[in-house]
Amino acid sequence: MDKKMQEIKDTQIARETAEAQHAASTAGRGGALKTLAPFFLSIGLPGVARSLDPQIVTGHLSPDVHSNRFLLQIVQPGLAGLMDGSVSTLAPIFATAFATHRPFTAFLVGLAAATGAGISMAFSEALSDDGVLTGRGNPVLRGSVTGLMTFLGGAFHTLPFLIPELHIALIAAYLVVACELIAISAIRHRFFGTKWLTSIIQVVGSGILVFAAALIFGSA
Repeated sequence: MDKKMQEIKDTQIARETAEAQHAASTAGRGGALKTLAPFFLSIGLPGVARSLDPQIVTGHLSPDVHSNRFLLQIVQPGLAGLMDGSVSTLAPIFATAFATHRPFTAFLVGLAAATGAGISMAFSEALSDDGVLTGRGNPVLRGSVTGLMTFLGGAFHTLPFLIPELHIALIAAYLVVACELIAISAIRHRFFGTKWLTSIIQVVGSGILVFAAALIFGSA
């Protein structure tokens, strides 16, 4: 009798161990997907978020809360990256173009600057705030958004330097930069309520300062 009870007990322990291992394996696979849930929640897809993480709170959040999360996790990091990429890379790109008169060299420098700035901004945003105390959300998501937008901001006005003729490349780059600065001003006006004139003055002013530095060092 005691032997039979021991066999039943051993069988139950084995079953519980197997169930625990299966649950741990499932949790490990689902852990990566759970990190994406806040992203889908922030962009207004609570159903997708709930399918990735059933425990995420979606049903009792007001539209204002969803909007605030979208601003904190997507718009603000993306805008910071776009501004940095669009403005900070102007100096090395145009300074190289003015100094060497070789568009392709300027293209290589611009691409390197955009890539370096994107990586730097991604890690800076992700490591500066884990989102727990500030409520700014997943740091990996914010860092990825910031890094991508930084790279794009620097790469857009780098592409015109694939044009072999320097003067044409410069004119095209000027137009792209103008479009970038207007886009930044529009985003600030749309999502943060900044007045159009104020936004344009601030953004264009910073661009002029960086372009002046490019002229100074490129003509040295």
